[in-house]
Amino acid sequence: MNSERYPVAVFLALASALVYGTADFCGGLATRRATTVAVVVVSQFAGLLALLALLPVLDGSPTGTDLAWGAAAGLAGSGGLLLFYRALASGVMSMVAPVTAVTAAAVPVLVGLVQGESVTVAALVGIVVALVAVALISAEDGVPSVRALRESDLLPAVLAGAAFGVFFVLLHETSSDSGLWPLVGARSTSVVVVAAGALLARRSLVLPRSSTPLVVLAGVADMGANALYLLATQRGLLAITGVLASLYPVSTVLLAQSVLRERLAGTQLLGLGAAVGAVALIALA
Repeated sequence: MNSERYPVAVFLALASALVYGTADFCGGLATRRATTVAVVVVSQFAGLLALLALLPVLDGSPTGTDLAWGAAAGLAGSGGLLLFYRALASGVMSMVAPVTAVTAAAVPVLVGLVQGESVTVAALVGIVVALVAVALISAEDGVPSVRALRESDLLPAVLAGAAFGVFFVLLHETSSDSGLWPLVGARSTSVVVVAAGALLARRSLVLPRSSTPLVVLAGVADMGANALYLLATQRGLLAITGVLASLYPVSTVLLAQSVLRERLAGTQLLGLGAAVGAVALIALA
């Protein structure tokens, strides 16, 4: 990937990572006041409403295939979300988070390379460095111990990451003429899946009034990030846009440090430095 050919794609993918991380931060704050299920369902619905409000002013001529790709992406994304929370509930969080994040970043890279995308040596090095950065930044308690690795049930974490990666891959299959319309299929599908899962599990979807603004902000930000990623991947290489969008833990960690005054582990600081280096290698390749 040459930055002179795809400067907009690089910028949009990085912007999507920034907004994804912001959405995760807001959602994480909201779960301190409300149940996780309620936060997920309401935020997904808020994002759908925001998208529908924007569609009349946005161009796009989607085909049935574009909408189908979007719906499949929504199914993968919502499935990944449910698997991710299952992994958090049953495993060691400091192990689950980096495994999920790295798997999600690796899937679009591997698919892009298998599809024959031409990537320079510098960009390929940047991709590897970015994968390492994602793992280090996501490990909130430092590098997990061997004991934690043995005790964790990593299968749900790996499957969740793979599902998130497939979400990126499927959106890449949509045409550039479709605009943001594939996200309508994606979010409509995910809303149905997560709401059905909540109802089957008989979980309450009622939010405390104090958490509602954060949940809505998380949903709108998540949809904004999806839109930025979709526009990026329609204009650039999957191997590049996928890994750049997966750097979202950077903004989450920085917000937690600046707003909540959380201390950064040494591995996270190293990961932030690696992320900066990865972006430079990819953007300048």
